Order: sequence, then structure tokens, then C-alpha cells
Amino acid sequence: MIDKDLQVIGKKIRKLRTDKELSQEELAAKAELDRTYISDIELGTRNFGVKNLIRIAKALKVKTITLLEDK
Repeated sequence: MIDKDLQVIGKKIRKLRTDKELSQEELAAKAELDRTYISDIELGTRNFGVKNLIRIAKALKVKTITLLEDK
């Protein structure tokens, strides 16, 4: 099931990832997560933990709050 709030965050992660020209596999490797986990987050189908959100932010070289802002 897709959660609207998770979908917004997932779209933001996807945009940041593609802007940095990273594949899901590359982002997953940098964040030490599985590629399918990144895919599920970007689709809004995965309810992720805070620790993993921090790992993704670090891998994207952005502040964690950037992923949560409504901009």
C-alpha cells in the first residue's frame, strides 16, 4: 500500500538521486542498503526507519531534514 507522506519523501529522494546521476544500486551501496529497499522507498511502499533515512541523506550528501521538508 502506498502512503502519501512516504511517497512525497520517496519522490524527493529519487529527484536528489537522479540530479546527482546516481543509480539506485549506487545509492544503495553508498548507504549500505539493498537496492530493492531504495526502490521501495522511492515508490512510497516502504515505511523506513530514521537510521536508514540518515544513511540515505549522508549518501546523497544532504542534511536529513532536507528529505523531510515540504518544499
